[in-house]
Amino acid sequence: MSKSDYKNLTLLGHQVGIPVSPEKAKLEKVPKPFSKFDYLVRFTCAEFTSFCPITRQPDFAHIVIDYVPGKYLVESKSLKLFLESFRNYGAFNEACTVMIGDRLIKSLAPKWIRVCGYWYPRGGIPIDVFFERGKVPKGITVPDTGVASYRGRG
Repeated sequence: MSKSDYKNLTLLGHQVGIPVSPEKAKLEKVPKPFSKFDYLVRFTCAEFTSFCPITRQPDFAHIVIDYVPGKYLVESKSLKLFLESFRNYGAFNEACTVMIGDRLIKSLAPKWIRVCGYWYPRGGIPIDVFFERGKVPKGITVPDTGVASYRGRG
């Protein structure tokens, strides 16, 4: 990869604020290194936040994003800012989880993607949302997310 592969990046290396909404957030991409190989990329956001669009109460989740890149990787700072843009965004847990997957698909065209949202309980009920598209390429191992089901004080 050369410097020209990064010439379109506008966030990395620059001081920028959190986008006002997920729709306004910019997801940037870079060419996939070792393009002849398939491999799995994982991002974990253990402190994801948004809020309920009706009650405006905060929602917290542990988000795990697994994907097998096509031609591109998501640039990690842009992903971080995209995820942070949900902090003041009102949407149901299911909508947030699926929106993350949908934006990554539109931006990257991955061969396979899975977004797992493990939402912390509010009203005593945790919500787990799983979004997946594509088929896992042959030879790819998809590890367990490592996030245990919610057990309360068990």
